Amino acid sequence: MPILNAIIHRLEKSDGTPARLLAAKHPLPVTAALDALLEELNRAYHGKTKAWGHFEEQPAADEASAAVSPFAEELADYLADNRDFVTLTGAIAERLCSLVEAHLPVGGDLICLDTRFGDARFLTLALLYHRDGFAVDESLNVAPARQLNLVQMSLAARIDLRQWQNGDSRQYLSWTRDRGGKALAVGFAGLLGAVEGVDASGETRTLLKAFSDYVEREDLPEEASREKTDTLIDYASAQASRGEPITLEELSEVLDEQQPRAFYEHIRNADYGLSPEIPPDRKALNQFRRFTGRAAGVSISFDSHLLGSSVEYDATTDRLIIKQVPKQLKEQLKRQG
Repeated sequence: MPILNAIIHRLEKSDGTPARLLAAKHPLPVTAALDALLEELNRAYHGKTKAWGHFEEQPAADEASAAVSPFAEELADYLADNRDFVTLTGAIAERLCSLVEAHLPVGGDLICLDTRFGDARFLTLALLYHRDGFAVDESLNVAPARQLNLVQMSLAARIDLRQWQNGDSRQYLSWTRDRGGKALAVGFAGLLGAVEGVDASGETRTLLKAFSDYVEREDLPEEASREKTDTLIDYASAQASRGEPITLEELSEVLDEQQPRAFYEHIRNADYGLSPEIPPDRKALNQFRRFTGRAAGVSISFDSHLLGSSVEYDATTDRLIIKQVPKQLKEQLKRQG
């Protein structure tokens, strides 16, 4: 991933002292170490719980009083070559310094990266803390070393610049949801001028529900059902690892090469209200599996998330209790009785 621009600004705060900004005056040279850091930073960011959305927009009816994100305006100037990278990121760091002062016990290093990957271009921001570590010097002696801690990344954001400029998405901006407190998360979103456009967790769960309905409707054999489930999870997990959304049409093609529109049409006809592109939620994906079993003429298959609600297992009596019998099966049982 070629780095077009990179810079690090330091936000110092410790031992009760006020936060202060040590702003860099020049961009960083692109080195192998910086490339490696970018790769690790992306991997860490993709694994974080995030919100997805877009910049606050100006209502057309009341342009004079509408609040617009200063960050979005500054970023637009930068992309139009009317503002340099040092000035752009310095303004971001100044506003972030106030947020650190109000909500965080320590400061850190704000790394800002403008990168290109194929036709896509991204701006990544991340406040990284330090941790104490060890190194071996040239004399083979153990020496203390300060290291960037990529695991504790409470404030980070990523903007898909191509999608933003094209205006064909409402999910071009993502940012971390810090577990340390709501005030910090709200403050960071406000600093970015970000508006949440989609609930990644809710959308992923709805997608999995749509898939379960599709499998039930098609009355697929156990092996085919398990294969399609694995295909869905593999595709969605791969998209999550790359930091890219699940595309419904692409997923439909992956699920069934012979009928590439089948799952997509099922979603549209049933009107699940899903967006064409869904940010994958790892937690929801990891919890989704299908339990299957066959013995003595009985074949059972159900989604793992139903266990404890629609389906209960009593280990003491070795009984499986189905609370919501499928309509088709229910009609057959009634006719038999």
